[in-house]
This record gives sequence, C-alpha cells and structure tokens, in this order.
Amino acid sequence: MGSPKKNHNKGFFATMSSGLSTFGNALHRSVNGLLGYEGLEVINPEGGKEDGEEEAQKGRWKQEERDSYWKMMQKYIGCDVTSMVTLPVLIFEPMTMLQKMAELMEYSHLLDKADECEDPYMRLVYATSWAISVYYAYQRTWKPFNPILGETYEMVNHGGITFISEQVSHHPPMSAGHAENEHFTYDVTSKLKTKFLGNSVDVYPVGRTRVTLKRDGVVLDLVPPPTKVNNLIFGRTWVDSPGEMIMTNQTTGDKAVLYFQACGWFGAGRYEVDGYVYNANEEPKILMTGKWNESMSYQPCDMEGEPLPGTELKEVWRVAAAPENDKFQYPYFAHKINSFDTAPKKLLASDSRLRPDRAALEEGDLSKAGAEKSSLEERQRAEKRNREAQGHEFKPRWFDMTDEIAPTPWGDLEIYQYNGKYTEHWTTADASGNIDIEDVKSVDFNPWQYGNLAEE
Repeated sequence: MGSPKKNHNKGFFATMSSGLSTFGNALHRSVNGLLGYEGLEVINPEGGKEDGEEEAQKGRWKQEERDSYWKMMQKYIGCDVTSMVTLPVLIFEPMTMLQKMAELMEYSHLLDKADECEDPYMRLVYATSWAISVYYAYQRTWKPFNPILGETYEMVNHGGITFISEQVSHHPPMSAGHAENEHFTYDVTSKLKTKFLGNSVDVYPVGRTRVTLKRDGVVLDLVPPPTKVNNLIFGRTWVDSPGEMIMTNQTTGDKAVLYFQACGWFGAGRYEVDGYVYNANEEPKILMTGKWNESMSYQPCDMEGEPLPGTELKEVWRVAAAPENDKFQYPYFAHKINSFDTAPKKLLASDSRLRPDRAALEEGDLSKAGAEKSSLEERQRAEKRNREAQGHEFKPRWFDMTDEIAPTPWGDLEIYQYNGKYTEHWTTADASGNIDIEDVKSVDFNPWQYGNLAEE
C-alpha cells in the first residue's frame, strides 16, 4: 500500500493494499531518498550478554534472576502472555494498561488542528501524526500492570479533555476508552493478542480506534502495526513496530498509509516512518516522513509521489523534551498521568492511581509491590468465584457491549460503546466543589463494587 517494503508484507494487509501497491516505487524514491542513516545504534536482535550490561545497570535483571526466570518461562513459549503464570513485579512499570491508553492524549492538540483544518488531506496529516506520537511512549520496555476487572482510569485538566477508560473483560483482557473535548471524540475498544517467544513477545493490537472530528462529523479509523518486544531476558531490551499504519477517513474514503521500518542489526531503519496521504481514488497527495521517536514532516507531492516543485518539507510534530535518566524512561506527561493533578474532584475508587501495588512500585518498594499485586490477583479470583456462585454477570459501568463484531487484521473484536453515564457523573462532580487531594489519596482501591469518594 505504497510502502517501500510492501513485497515483504504478504499477510494481513494483502487485501487492503492491492489498490495502492503501484505507488511503492515512487515512495522509495521520494521519501527514503530524503532520509539519512545518521546516529545509528548497534543492536543485537538475538540478545546476548555483551549488550545486556545496560539493562543490568537499570536494575531490571541480575544474572541469577535471568537464569531462574528463563527456566520457569521456557514452557510458555508460543503462549499468550495474558494466560501465563503471575509475572514478577520486577518487569513492571508503575502504570496500568488503562493509563497507557491515556498516553495517546499527550499530543491531542494535533486532533484539535485536524478538526479546525479545512484541507481534507492535511486533516489526515495531523491525525496520523497524533497516532504516531504515542510510539515514543511505547518504546518503554517495562510492562504495565494488567487492570483488575472493573478498574478505571480518569483524566482531566489536559487540553480540555475528559478521559475515562475501564477494564470491561478479564478473559480475554479487554479495555474500553472514551475521550472528548470541544474538537473531537475518541473511542477505543482494545483486546491485545500476544505470543511469547522465549526472549521476545509479539503484540498484536486487536482493537478499534475511532476519532470523530466535531466540526464536520468526520470519522477517522485507525489500524496500527504490530509490536515486538525484543530481548526480554537476555540482552538489551528494545521495542520495534514494523509494518503499516492505516488511518482511513470513513466519511470521504481518503486515507493515510505509513510504513514503520523494521530495525536491522546495526540500527538501520529503526524509528523511521514513511508514507503517503491518498485521496479516495488512491492517488498520492501528500508524502509524510520522519522518525516516531523524534518528529514527523510532510510535503505535497505529484501523481508519482514526487515532491511538488517549489514546496518543502514542513514539520508537523516533534516529541516533547523528557527528563534525563528517568528510572522508567517516563516523559513528563507519563508522570502527569500518574499524579493526582489530572484526577477529577470525585475520583472513582476503582481508579488505577489508587492501586497499592502500582503505588508501591512507584515508591521503589518491590517487595511490597509484589505482595500487593498477589493480593489483588487473589481477591479478583475470589470475587469471580463469588459472582459465579451467585449467578451474577459482570457488566461494565461506563461502557455497554454492542452487537457489533468488527474484523481486524488479527481477529474479530467485540465492540464496547461509551454510554454517556460518565459525562453525567463528571459534570455533577465538577459542580460539587473542591475536595482535599489528601482525601482522594486515602481512598481504598476498590474495583469490585462501584464505591465512589462521594455518594452519587
């Protein structure tokens, strides 16, 4: 689909790509020709002791821990990691998957620009740059905590956005999220599919992400590439996301197709993203190029995909400055997500910030974090047994399961729809006045019943 590596990608995008494959050569000439391979990083894709020293210095693995963990995990090769035994807290970061979903909101101003923009192709430039921006956060190699069934995460005080996510299913693990401000609504149903390969994990994003731009009601649909976490145990851990990202304007038929280059032995191609915005007739209109850990730029092009004379590359997005030597490689926004500065006045007791294992890990107490994690998991199992014994069926509070089954490149997906109840809850809470932040922090984490800081 207009990607320089299209001949190597004969899998899940084959049907979607057929109409645009003729533009592959043009993309290779015009986009890759603009890129150099400066700043290469030597990476051993297979892992090894010689490049594992950096991970050891981070405190992730001691050699004896690597060896014992490897012996334990070998029998799970080929399995979905979500069905595996309890994982050691050592490999986690102090954030849940629900919070990780909210990281996509860091550069939400790009969606504001997409809504304000009248050029339909520039809308896709802004929107796809927004979708790419989160990959800087995804390069972190620690694992987020799996949410407890019924767990939530709320975020306010960022770009006028109200954000709510909820764990709507435990097996299979599924999350749903909704965000909204004056310019757009964002809705996602996420069901990760993983495959443990011993020293690496393949992650397939079986999900549906949709953005509706409010001014004209334009609906954008996103299909991201898969991700691979390399050298989990041996070697220096790093993340790669080779493949195609497709952002489709469901209203007009225009689409952006961007190819994430695979990383080679000496880092050639790592981080690089190339592609085009096409009109509904599958004609290239704008080329896009950049690196997902740095910036994205665009330039108008002709029917052959070549830059138009008299035009130049213009930068549309650049990653924000990040703290140096941060223990978990967190940007400032990740710290903001974990803080109570982005919490609403009436925080739900099911909010991820209140998890005792997450909080203990953030404070550096691994022993307490591990004990709290085991306690939460056992409590979740007990709640399930009790619920089943009483014949009760779990129902999410803020999202409703629909009858819609959406096809994805990695399997069918049951769709959850935001039911609007959180908007009512938040509006009422916002009008209820200020609340002491220490009172919020003292709330006991409780996703098993809908207990709130204040009565509804």
